[in-house]
Amino acid sequence: MRTLLPAATIILAVATSVPSSQAQSLADWQREFPETDFSKSAVPFDEIRFDGARRDSIPPIHDPQYVALDELTGVGPLEPVISVVIGEDARAYPLSIMLWHEIVNDVVGDVPVLVSYCPLCNSGVVFDRRLGERTLDFGNTGRLRHFDMVMYDLETESWWQQFSGSAIIGDLVGEAMNLVPSRLESRDQFRQRAPDGLVLVPNDPNLRPYGTTPYIRMESGNLPDTAFLHGLPNDIRPLDYAVIVDTRAWPLKRLMNEKRIEEAGITLTWTPGRNSIHDTRVIAEGRDLGNVVVRDEHGAEVAHDVAFAFAFSAFVPDGSWMIGAE
Repeated sequence: MRTLLPAATIILAVATSVPSSQAQSLADWQREFPETDFSKSAVPFDEIRFDGARRDSIPPIHDPQYVALDELTGVGPLEPVISVVIGEDARAYPLSIMLWHEIVNDVVGDVPVLVSYCPLCNSGVVFDRRLGERTLDFGNTGRLRHFDMVMYDLETESWWQQFSGSAIIGDLVGEAMNLVPSRLESRDQFRQRAPDGLVLVPNDPNLRPYGTTPYIRMESGNLPDTAFLHGLPNDIRPLDYAVIVDTRAWPLKRLMNEKRIEEAGITLTWTPGRNSIHDTRVIAEGRDLGNVVVRDEHGAEVAHDVAFAFAFSAFVPDGSWMIGAE
């Protein structure tokens, strides 16, 4: 886990870290990732931060373990999960586990998937980890870019941006994984739509303090380093939440107010009952952020993210904010 400060100052521990171009040399990177071709890069190296975490010091999960909902303990009814349903196979990945591991390599409905979660920007998205004829497995570089996790694949050691699922350094630069529709919802919302679903449990319940979060009051704080921000609307704070679909972002506070929005060929709905992990130390006591569902005009699930506004601003600088009527 990253070294973090308590309460509203928590993000400062990352924001004030020294950029890796100063704290680490390219030779340091090459020793840690000997198979990475650092001559191929889509991003400036000085955008990548080193805050002390190293390769897989935030351990990814390669052999996920599950229990049925009726056997699940230690996850409150409103605690958030990333859920994926492919065919008859339904899985839920509690954020109480994901925030300590960030990456799960899994297979759902015969589809190899990468379940990813970066708590610093609240980005939780699922990718199809097949790339052509190759299936990739992922780990954590320990580095950050714009406060978002930088992953790597074990096959080529190329580095990947979690928010976008695109390779930014190494042999696979220019490649991108396809998104798999998923939801960020409460445990009970998942139970209602998939009563026979499976829920991820820790391989070792004593490895981390599961059920608690170090990100106390983070969403109420400020983002000190705004150099990479582009085009945030005046009434949107960097740590406000946004529902992101491709190159559009809807402020969560607008959706919470309107409950249902039909725009740009999709329908977004909001219902109450999902805890925040960026509020109180005990996740089950966190404030209510509600459940979001996004569907297209045919009623099919649409891949989306519910992340902090700064992440959309940083990675989709030409994107559109769907603020609503003036």
